[in-house]
Amino acid sequence: MAGEFSGKVAFITGAAHGQGRATAIALAREGAGIAAFDVARPLAYPGYGMGSRDDLESLAAACRAAGSECLTLAGDVRNDADVTVAVDRTIERFGRIDILFNNAGICAYGLSHELTEDAWDAMLDINLKGPWLVGRRVIPVMIGQRSGVIINNSSVAGLRGMGRLSHYAASKWGLTGLTKSWAIELAPHGIRVNSIHPTGVNTPMNDGLAELEGLTPREIAERSAGNLLPVPWIEPEDVAAAVLYLASDRARYMTGAPLILDAGLLSR
Repeated sequence: MAGEFSGKVAFITGAAHGQGRATAIALAREGAGIAAFDVARPLAYPGYGMGSRDDLESLAAACRAAGSECLTLAGDVRNDADVTVAVDRTIERFGRIDILFNNAGICAYGLSHELTEDAWDAMLDINLKGPWLVGRRVIPVMIGQRSGVIINNSSVAGLRGMGRLSHYAASKWGLTGLTKSWAIELAPHGIRVNSIHPTGVNTPMNDGLAELEGLTPREIAERSAGNLLPVPWIEPEDVAAAVLYLASDRARYMTGAPLILDAGLLSR
């Protein structure tokens, strides 16, 4: 299929729904082959629904309808064996990885001093250790190619503190630091690394957080965000558009940079 990313391959974590799914479909429409990695099962923490195997299969069908191939991969970003198998299968199928979108992540509320150790560990392991584990397996592929783009999905919470979200903010600040450090290490190999920092996004995660808090999805978004623009959230497709820009040659001189999609939140 002809398109801006024809002949390119994207490895996307947390691909089954939300921002990962929207990005996979957007890249597929532009000709990219997709490796869609997702835990595809419920997790004890944070306690709301994750993507499913059915979601992965429907994503593959959507990518095929867009004219691109999609390899579905069920696994946990916290598990190096799962990640290694997924990257190996991607190379076997496509022969390369040009774009890594480290998107898998969770969010949950809680006062810092009331969090359990398990809650802290789950947040940091999924949101920070996970991207590092995936990068550790994908980066050697990109170094061998002398090219590649890594995009880490952080948050506005990766640029400011947020009450009742200390473990989430800590994980996202860590991801921001990892992004900048990778950018320094990988520039000599022709690999660019940037981060995206969305405000609240209209996804199943937002719905899950609302259910846990006893609020509507719109209420949870408005309470969490406080955007300047008169919107409670942005859409997954807005994040997808940012990924496509950062992955493209139009952003060829951007590396180590935060791309902020905050609807004005950080200007308050």
